[in-house]
Amino acid sequence: MILSCHQISLSYGIEVILDNVSFHIEEHEKAAITGINGAGKSTLLDIISGLLSPDSGEVTIAKGKTLGYLQQYQEFDADLTIYESLLQIRQDVLSIYDKLRRLEQDMKTAQGSRLEEMLSSYDRLNHRFEQENGYAVQSEVTGILKGLGFAESEFSKKLSSLSGGQKTRVSLGRILLKKPDIILLDEPTNHLDLHSIAWLEGFLQNYPGTVVIVAHDRYFLDKVVTKVIEIENHHARMYRGNYTAFADKKKQLREEQLRAWMNQQQEIRHQQAVIEKLRSFNREKSIKRAESREKMLEKIVPVDKPLQIDEYMHLSLTPDVQSGNEVMHIEDLSKGFGNQMLFRQIRMDIRRGEKVALIGDNGTGKTTILKIINRIIPPDTGLIRLGSNVHIGYYDQEQHNLDPEKSIFDEISDSWPSMDRTRIRSVLAAFLFTGDDVFKRIGDLSGGERARVSLAKLMLSDANFLILDEPTNHLDIASREILENAVAAYSGTVLYVSHDRYFINRTATRILELSENGLAGYEGNYDYYLEKKDTPSFSSSSGVSVTEQTAGKESASSAKLDYHQQKQEQARKRKLENQIKKTEARIDEIDTRLAEIDELLTQEEIYTDPEKLLPLTKEREALDEEQLSMMQTWEDLQMQQEEDS
Repeated sequence: MILSCHQISLSYGIEVILDNVSFHIEEHEKAAITGINGAGKSTLLDIISGLLSPDSGEVTIAKGKTLGYLQQYQEFDADLTIYESLLQIRQDVLSIYDKLRRLEQDMKTAQGSRLEEMLSSYDRLNHRFEQENGYAVQSEVTGILKGLGFAESEFSKKLSSLSGGQKTRVSLGRILLKKPDIILLDEPTNHLDLHSIAWLEGFLQNYPGTVVIVAHDRYFLDKVVTKVIEIENHHARMYRGNYTAFADKKKQLREEQLRAWMNQQQEIRHQQAVIEKLRSFNREKSIKRAESREKMLEKIVPVDKPLQIDEYMHLSLTPDVQSGNEVMHIEDLSKGFGNQMLFRQIRMDIRRGEKVALIGDNGTGKTTILKIINRIIPPDTGLIRLGSNVHIGYYDQEQHNLDPEKSIFDEISDSWPSMDRTRIRSVLAAFLFTGDDVFKRIGDLSGGERARVSLAKLMLSDANFLILDEPTNHLDIASREILENAVAAYSGTVLYVSHDRYFINRTATRILELSENGLAGYEGNYDYYLEKKDTPSFSSSSGVSVTEQTAGKESASSAKLDYHQQKQEQARKRKLENQIKKTEARIDEIDTRLAEIDELLTQEEIYTDPEKLLPLTKEREALDEEQLSMMQTWEDLQMQQEEDS
């Protein structure tokens, strides 16, 4: 074991963040810490790194082990270049190199014992330099920088001139070059393009040390991690396997807990119904049976109901008007800024119902294309033609469609002035803005909160063509899954830019890859794109494949079978309902006849005449037995009906 957290607790005032969080990580293990936004994931990394002290509990790191931490926000020596910043990490090795060069110069003039001392020092230093892989330092720095998406022409850029995303990549490069025994990474794939993320996956998979990652990139987690630690309701739970294994296991556990709770609730309702029915018969035996069942009911130990997933937003996208089959046609689209040409003579056709993912390296112009389509910036050349009845809804990753000076409530009410306050509050509540939260100023919101406001506006729009720029940025995994489901079920058309390969895999029906060579199309999701991108002479097809035609026939056949099964099931349920009614009617008949017999048995001319008394007594005994049998039958039928509902 290289790292353990034991009963870590932290609160800010009355707000509990972490409560008795315990887990351990083995040497060489790759682990993920996951949970909804605000669960305390980054806080936990701060505690592990020593930047933050918990209220109680302790973090234990194996003796002599080093730790490197990539935070979401970094401090830099702004005067260094990108290349110098990474070289600085291996300064101890570079200083050995400088000593070796000086010794080489000095040994040219040294003699005798002085020369022997120098030769001994040189051998010692050279051995250490080789052990530290000193001769490969510069190539290692170059490889890491290129892997993280920096071109050689950018190596000489000053850190002071870099964007926040570029600085994060430099910080990641410094940590990877340092090679600590434990690496803590907080959202390492933010600001990386798809190629850089794939490179980082390979690096971490082969990294000999331990890695602990907080990330929302599920595809990345699937590739890298072998353990998942989930923070939920302030507590931690460990799962073996990658993210998909964790999600499957969590779903299974929740379903088992929910099933146990539902079964118990069904049994309670059943027993209550039986007790009520037994009491309604108003017979001594039935009342005793009812009382016996009530005692059994009181002894039931209640199963806790699993927490409802009500902390996540509720998103439903429904176009009001259907567009024509041709949604958008683009031809000869070109754009450059100054001397830099982003793309030239791009051609694109989007058809109704498609979910098209536009992918490519950072800087190729993906977001620029979306902005041109939305007339935010003009193209240098080209034609964009929208089809009939096409209404665009645009999700901007920078949320330029939001006024930072307005409150959340006013942002919605000003855009939809006819909407009443109750409806506005209802919509905002679906995106987790309740109470006084709706009056928060847009400019004061976090990235995730602004993303939810933009998605709320998108939901309210009458768009049938959604254009989304990095829609999963700032969303936690649960919210991403909700957005995925909404986009996948959307009957309109979608064009989006995303680095979230899991999202692309679940939603895309076609992928367009933008590169310096132009635009290449692939029919299918991200896995299909990976399979086909390097296939010689591969070309995408806009037609329906044989597989799709076959699937269509199978689907039609399946629909007929489903209809037949549905009719059979309806008939079975009607028969069951009729059996219950007949059983209840017979129980009522028996109860009426028993009451008549009891009345007769009180008459003197009956109980004093054996010939009249005996048959009534026998009939009463037979009816008692039949009533008990019918009651059991009624219970069994009731149970079947409840299982069906």
